[in-house]
Amino acid sequence: MSPQDITITDHIIPLAARDHSGDGPAVLLLHGLGGTLEAWDALAPLLAREHRVVVMDLRGHGLSGDGPWEWDAVLGDLEAVVKHFHLDRPAIVGHSLGGMLALMWALRHPDCPAIVNLDGLRSVENDPGNYPGMATEALKAALDQLKATFDAQAAMMDRPIPAEQAALFPQRSLTTRDGHSYLRPSSETLAALRYAPEFRDAIPLLRVVTCPALVVLADRDPAGMDGGELMAAFRRGVRRDLLDLPGTVEVTELAASHNMVAEQPSELADLIIRFLTGSAEG
Repeated sequence: MSPQDITITDHIIPLAARDHSGDGPAVLLLHGLGGTLEAWDALAPLLAREHRVVVMDLRGHGLSGDGPWEWDAVLGDLEAVVKHFHLDRPAIVGHSLGGMLALMWALRHPDCPAIVNLDGLRSVENDPGNYPGMATEALKAALDQLKATFDAQAAMMDRPIPAEQAALFPQRSLTTRDGHSYLRPSSETLAALRYAPEFRDAIPLLRVVTCPALVVLADRDPAGMDGGELMAAFRRGVRRDLLDLPGTVEVTELAASHNMVAEQPSELADLIIRFLTGSAEG
């Protein structure tokens, strides 16, 4: 059966979702910052062999409506999707920002059967103490450069995209105002997330989640940051801070960058299915 796209209209904002159908326990998939539900196009059908799979555009992304980025409101969006599709105690699988939301969902829903966090524990732009082994001056310079890059990206969200450039972006990532194309999410959403403590470091949330949780870490640099000291130090910091976790949390690494959902959909699908099956049997 082909995936079915729907828009939920009886919520505070419209929510775009895609039903990949499938039999078995329900799973809701959440994309990362700046992504859309299309990020799961390769992985979702693989999961649907064993699970009922639904994906959605987060607020301010894709074809979903705009609204202030407040964690409680976003979790309310997820609940609206779960209710619309009659998903019974779904597992939540999230990439990056979506993984952080999976943690928050588990805290709000203690009966959640399991969550999967795909490289969504910590923003790369965070406390210098989270980059062990990197010289102070080199770290400061790298973080300053990173901040300048993110500042420039945020500013770009407020400017219209020339038509010839707009054609290079997925249509679902754009919105139109006054005849011009703009990237989503807005600079306001980016700012709200960028400086939110939960976005900068979600590891404290992981420590208090009580349901089974799988964390999948990337072992390679993101595109454009290859070979730099910063990302190697960042990964060391994450590994250091995951050494003492509750027994309900499983951590593994994948031969992929942060863009793992696109790079390794088959391997990720196998990991997720094995984990969710084991959690249900355990």
